[in-house]
Amino acid sequence: MKLSACIEWLFADESDDFAGRIRAARAAGLDAVEFWFWSNKDLDAVEATLKETELSLSGFVAEPMIALTDPANHAEFLAGLAVSMRQAQRLGAKVLIAQAGNDLPGRTRDEQHDALVQCLLAAADVLEGSGVRLGVEPLNTLIDHPGYYLSSTRESLDIVDAVGRPEIGIVYDLYHSYVMGEAIEDVLDGRVSRVIHAHVADHPGRNDPGLGEIDLGKRLSWLYANGYEGAVGLEYRPDGSTGDALAKVRAALSAS
Repeated sequence: MKLSACIEWLFADESDDFAGRIRAARAAGLDAVEFWFWSNKDLDAVEATLKETELSLSGFVAEPMIALTDPANHAEFLAGLAVSMRQAQRLGAKVLIAQAGNDLPGRTRDEQHDALVQCLLAAADVLEGSGVRLGVEPLNTLIDHPGYYLSSTRESLDIVDAVGRPEIGIVYDLYHSYVMGEAIEDVLDGRVSRVIHAHVADHPGRNDPGLGEIDLGKRLSWLYANGYEGAVGLEYRPDGSTGDALAKVRAALSAS
């Protein structure tokens, strides 16, 4: 299992800068790192530190992060996606992450579903031949993202299937899926190939795996047994020192 540290939260106790967090992830024996926005990072320092540590960058957010449920935003998003893609190529990242945006008042679910399909179809054209893929991410609306449009993994997969392009998939966050009451074997049955990246955190609290009630090890075992080959992004709020807890985190993610 390849583990990727989200250095927005992980190793923040060890370094105020992202280059330092990359070095801390390397010292902890992790395989890769990831972060959210690229535009607020010193990318020269990030690039140099990735080369220095020989860590890979799993991915980051496609900017701008605006509502793709609104067709009026599509041109701006696609222009930004082209820039984000070039930064991903520069840093060796294979995954960009997109969020759907909020459920818009005055627009039906079907209208917003269709808007997402159309935007992602155009996004596939932008990414074609680049080696970079875009994952749309379903999020929970019960705790962390009230008002968000895309809370269902099934609908996310239906959108990806309607697009029908290899450049487009989903980011599957086991924490968000659990909060929404989803069973992984039900919502991903027969469609694991559409998952291009995975995230984990425990519940309640969105803290270290092993501190809560989610059977993350069992769920990850199912995911890999059914064809997933990507990294597992550690996107959780550490309850204490990141490094000190990693042995327990690894054990929790390996338990089945």
